[in-house]
Amino acid sequence: MRSEQEHKIQVACVTWFRYQFPRLVCFAVPNGSKRPQKTVQTKTGAIATYSPAAVKLKEEGALAGVADLVLVGMGKVVFVEMKTPKGTQQDTQKEFQRNVQRLGHEYHICRSLEDFMQVCKEAFTVK
Repeated sequence: MRSEQEHKIQVACVTWFRYQFPRLVCFAVPNGSKRPQKTVQTKTGAIATYSPAAVKLKEEGALAGVADLVLVGMGKVVFVEMKTPKGTQQDTQKEFQRNVQRLGHEYHICRSLEDFMQVCKEAFTVK
C-alpha cells in the first residue's frame, strides 16, 4: 500500500518531469491503490472477500509489480519505482524489474525528487 510520503514524492517527480521535459511522456501505473471490497458466500458456503474493480483490472491486463512511473522519450522507455527512504520492493516488483532489464530497458528505484532528477537527467539529457 502506497504511503502518503511516497505519494508526495511521486507527485513532485511527475510535476518536475513534465516541466523539465515537456515533449517527453511520463505516466503513472495505478496498481497499488485501495479498492472497495465485496464479501460474498460461495457455492460451497465459504465466505470470500474480493475487489470487483481489481478483478476487472486484472482481466484488462493489469500486472502486479509494474513500476509506478513509465518515462518515454528519445528512443527509451525508463521504469521508475517510487519508494520512501526505508521502503522495500515486493517480490512481484523485483520480478518485473528483472523482466524489463532482461529486455534491455532501464529500471530505477527512486526515494526522493533528487534521485528521480538524477535518473532523468542521465536518461534524457543529450551529452
